Amino acid sequence: MKSHSAEDTRALARQLATVLEPGDVILLAGPLGAGKTEFTKGLAEGLDIKDTVVSPTFTLAREYHGRLPLLHVDVYRLDHAQEFLDLGLDHDVDADDVVTVIEWGTVAEALVPNEHLVVRVALDADASPDTRLIEFDPVGQSWARRLQSLSMASS
Repeated sequence: MKSHSAEDTRALARQLATVLEPGDVILLAGPLGAGKTEFTKGLAEGLDIKDTVVSPTFTLAREYHGRLPLLHVDVYRLDHAQEFLDLGLDHDVDADDVVTVIEWGTVAEALVPNEHLVVRVALDADASPDTRLIEFDPVGQSWARRLQSLSMASS
């Protein structure tokens, strides 16, 4: 799907937030400046989180509290999955009472639960600088079913 603005991206994420459950893991993939943090801001809004969401690039992880707790992880500075393990982030992601969003998540994909959602955000070179292509890649039956209920399944 296409997003024509940061607000569109947040609105799409707010819609996704309506089907989030404790223990969910969402991996965000895309180039620098594509809108991964904007997407996370929309998820936070949809979870009734009042705090301002900022990229945890230098702190690696931030936790926010709302209808469901949100753990926002940024592994941009990590090169290998082993670093994810060494920092103990795998224990945080395994928590079944929080929703975890991992920016640059493909670094940690082998370490997350079998049921997860990959959200790919890409710049649309053929459109305005604010336009993004957002693709949902459900891994597991639960995500496929939930995305289908929202008509968000990737094409």
